[in-house]
Amino acid sequence: MNFKASRAKAVEKLHNFIENNLSDYSKLRNFDFGPKKRSNISCLSPYITHGILNEQEIIKKSLNKFSFSKNEKFIQEVLWRTYWKGWLELRPNVWSDYLIELNKIREEFKNEKNYLAAIEGKTNIECFNEWVNELKENNYLHNHTRMWFASIWIFTLELPWQLGAEFFMQHLFDGDAASNTLGWRWVAGVQTQGKHYLASEWNIKKFTINRFDNIKLNENAPPIVSEKTYSIIKQDFINKNIENKNLLVFENNLSFENTDFQNHKFKKIYIISNKNENRTIKLSEKVIKFKSLLIDDQKQRLKDNSIDCEVVDISEIKNISESIIGLYPTVGENLDYLNSNGLKLDFLFRKLDQYSWQYCNKGFFNFKNYIPKIITTFN
Repeated sequence: MNFKASRAKAVEKLHNFIENNLSDYSKLRNFDFGPKKRSNISCLSPYITHGILNEQEIIKKSLNKFSFSKNEKFIQEVLWRTYWKGWLELRPNVWSDYLIELNKIREEFKNEKNYLAAIEGKTNIECFNEWVNELKENNYLHNHTRMWFASIWIFTLELPWQLGAEFFMQHLFDGDAASNTLGWRWVAGVQTQGKHYLASEWNIKKFTINRFDNIKLNENAPPIVSEKTYSIIKQDFINKNIENKNLLVFENNLSFENTDFQNHKFKKIYIISNKNENRTIKLSEKVIKFKSLLIDDQKQRLKDNSIDCEVVDISEIKNISESIIGLYPTVGENLDYLNSNGLKLDFLFRKLDQYSWQYCNKGFFNFKNYIPKIITTFN
């Protein structure tokens, strides 16, 4: 498990997966063989989250190799993140309410022994403890394992899902507000009201090839109950005029030369760094370092293309006096900072998001019906 912080390494990783492992993806994707054997999955999510690779280029490469019918499950998984982001964009209060709840619960549990045992990997559940250590060491977990982990956290250890979501965000290289928060809500049973995910001993043993013993879990827990419902807030994701502007690039779009706006000449590009001082959820040093290295890689690629650019802290945006526009950072910490500091910017939205988010008004099973249409539009 080695995530090199560069676009070149990400492209190489994508190529190797497409050529060598994509053919078996749908058959093997649910198996967690351990951190030393990850060839059955792509491990591209840390790069997708930061815009180092985008969904369109990944899907295009996969379709150049195999037909849509053979690729369908892989393509669905790639677009899950697009869906989660769109779902949250239409209901941004889910994120803001989560942070309010987290702040309150964090204070209540800061010295709670079961919580401390969980985040230190010192519970009486061997597999859970191993996953805690794997998460901290590799800053990544298999998707199926994330579901087991969240289920054990919520229903067996009986800890608040909000703290579990924070723990993931602190350590995952691919953590983002939408996928992480909504994934934990889904396991808990509050995303799809009354429908939760319960990990079971037989399922864990089957898909880890019996790597763990004595997995004693609460397999009959009821879902978490929430009284809150969220109506869709209608929004127009329309691009503003970009003539004669400076461009702000946030951590979710760190491959400008691969965006819809690559051929537009901006006066200057400012790559925005957001350290822990301005975050509600404080990230681990390794995650902050990974983001910093990806930013440096983007800066170097821009300079190699003779594009005037500079890395600035998010707190310095207010000092950029000339007209600016930003690649949309999506609901999350960066947008929160802009809003809470009264920095009202015009944004540029990816064409994929503008088109796809209209289908995020319901569940993923509805969204996936539109995937062939989305692919046809962009490939």
